[in-house]
Amino acid sequence: MKKVLGVLMVLGVLMVLEVHAQAPKPITITRIYTAPDGSSAAEEIPMKLSNGGVSEMTKASGAQFSRRPPGPPSDWHVGPRRQYVITLSGRAELTVGGGKKVTVGPGHISLIEDLTGKGHITQNLGPDDRIVVTIPLE
Repeated sequence: MKKVLGVLMVLGVLMVLEVHAQAPKPITITRIYTAPDGSSAAEEIPMKLSNGGVSEMTKASGAQFSRRPPGPPSDWHVGPRRQYVITLSGRAELTVGGGKKVTVGPGHISLIEDLTGKGHITQNLGPDDRIVVTIPLE
């Protein structure tokens, strides 16, 4: 019985060490930008964090919250300015050049930088409204 308890204790310690040894999941941002051919493109980029897990302060000119109901896809459009669009709840799908689709859900951070060219399509999906915060960047 003592051997079994000893083995279980060692396994427990190893499991705890393994959990603590795993690196934290990076914060990723979907960057929507204008490609050289004028179409929009999307890429996943990791947010740069300090060893303490904090990003540098980003200069912004404000924040705007909005409720966006589900509906048909928008027309192709460019971003009005460089901005973060962070989905708090609900879902959407962004379509960029080449028909690539980006699924957006709660906690998703999009960096909108396609200010010229063809732009992208946004479709807010149901059944719930999509709640977002938009943060214009300086």
